[in-house]
Amino acid sequence: MNDDELWAAIDAQRVRTADLLAMLTPDDWSHRSLCDGWTVRDVAAHLTLQQMTLGGALRLALKYPGSLNRTIQASSHGKAGQPTEQLIAEIRAMVGSRRHNLGVTPRETLIDIVVHGQDIAVPIGRSLHVPPAVAATAATRVWDSRGTRLSKVFKPTPYDGHRLIADDADWSVGTGPEVRGPVLALLLWMTGRTVVVPQLSGI
Repeated sequence: MNDDELWAAIDAQRVRTADLLAMLTPDDWSHRSLCDGWTVRDVAAHLTLQQMTLGGALRLALKYPGSLNRTIQASSHGKAGQPTEQLIAEIRAMVGSRRHNLGVTPRETLIDIVVHGQDIAVPIGRSLHVPPAVAATAATRVWDSRGTRLSKVFKPTPYDGHRLIADDADWSVGTGPEVRGPVLALLLWMTGRTVVVPQLSGI
């Protein structure tokens, strides 16, 4: 996937996610997400923070000191106090922009919008479409980032030492015992969302 295709995929997922959020009830917004300790509102708030400048990142680090995960969680909880309509509008406002957070690539931005979109949709029984090729691009980045700072953001799951094979896309990685399933389910498992285990074989 080249840069133009990558940003088009990010924009499409932002639009789909914003459209879904616009349909939710107050109970949906307060529902627990797939992220431990985060509500749907917290996750939506987090998605508005995908274009932090150096100054913005430093201000958040000073306001919410500690580990990277601590800063991410605390800043998202703080942002979640804003009105629902504002959170949706801020996600929509990023469509068409190629700016991304300091210290990451657009591929991390893709992982963020794809995975967190499912964090919102799955627990409230909604469907949020992700094309298999898009999920595969995100999954490849997660796999290639093993042992890096990115991998520490996710809850550990024992996917290393396995061969992961998608049954809906031309995608596979790794060696060892095989784990098969939809590539989106494989991506979510790799990022610590064990709710998808029933969709996978070999675990």
